[in-house]
Amino acid sequence: MPPSGSLPPPTATDARRNVGLLMAAQSLGGAAPPIIISLGGIVGQMLASTPSLATLPVSLYNLGLALSTIPAALLMRRLGRRAVYALGALLGSISGLIAALGVLWGSFETFCVGTAMAGFYGACVQSYRFAASDAVPVPQRATVISRIMIGGLIAAVIGPQVVIWTRDAWPMAPFAGSFLGQAGLALLALPLLLMLRMPRSQAAAVVGTARPLGVIARSPDFVVAVTAGIVSYGLMAFIMTAAPMAMVGCGHTVGEAALGIQWHVLAMFAPSFFTGRLIARFGKIAITACGLVLIGASGLLALTGLELLHFWGSLILLGVGWNFGFIGATALVTDCYNAPERAKVQALNDFLVFGTVAAASFGSGRLLNTSGWETINSLMLPLIAGVLTMLGWLAWRHQRQSVAP
Repeated sequence: MPPSGSLPPPTATDARRNVGLLMAAQSLGGAAPPIIISLGGIVGQMLASTPSLATLPVSLYNLGLALSTIPAALLMRRLGRRAVYALGALLGSISGLIAALGVLWGSFETFCVGTAMAGFYGACVQSYRFAASDAVPVPQRATVISRIMIGGLIAAVIGPQVVIWTRDAWPMAPFAGSFLGQAGLALLALPLLLMLRMPRSQAAAVVGTARPLGVIARSPDFVVAVTAGIVSYGLMAFIMTAAPMAMVGCGHTVGEAALGIQWHVLAMFAPSFFTGRLIARFGKIAITACGLVLIGASGLLALTGLELLHFWGSLILLGVGWNFGFIGATALVTDCYNAPERAKVQALNDFLVFGTVAAASFGSGRLLNTSGWETINSLMLPLIAGVLTMLGWLAWRHQRQSVAP
């Protein structure tokens, strides 16, 4: 019998139902980052007192996401995922309204509050992949993670199209309509999240002995998995934050910059239809490494020119590389914990990944203004080489362990 006050663990039918609902919620919640990232720097240029602060709204979104990962995980452990996910969608809607008011009032500070508050919703959306994978057997986890990420493919269309169709909806406040659209999408996700069938209390839903977090964090598998996730997501955020401003600075239009982000986000999630099968066939380490190689290729392409196709081609390669690298790294992380450990390990992973993303977005605007687009793309190559070395070592270690008597 389940403990008093909790629901029984999800059945296989519930798990399939939850995956469908989470994929739909991902398609709505995942549309917020493209809106914030494609417009945050541009609106920041309009409202900020100095150009170096232009990317601060995007950076605060990423910082809010990073700082929310651990509190959100603690709340999920106490109240259950469904309640916290619903709270996240509600705050996501409020954050869009606040950001729109910031644009309407011409207040950079208010706009930054709105993007920062959206970070809690972002932290919830990022954990949808873990919520789905926790309810299925280990061999199915990579496939289920990929399925949730397919929702991001829909978000890749919704987000930029909201920007394009609503940016001039309020003639006296350019782009305010886009953030109202962000608020509306979060409200649409709310009823889907309330339909989830999950235990009210994660703490009551698991039994067993949990290792100390420090022991898990020092294990080689966790260190390599998190490092791969940090570099895959951090480099993607670093480039994606700077790209719209770089495109506009090179004479391309805001619409072309938004379409560039749309192609990028499509490339981020479209491979999810087959990434799980690729991981099942070639292994998590190989696909993660392939993703990092593609991210490096995107930087090399960006260094060859400043025409629209150079920007768009680079962003597409960056998106595909992120998909392979981040899904592969996430799948590696799921091998590092058992049921009683999952909440704290998932929270630590997301805190480290999105804390780095926040730092990357803080630095990208300043580096773009001081050193230029070429420098930003050149700096990624040594990091990629370092992580590929770590992944090669981990593969060698696993091979030795598999043949050990």
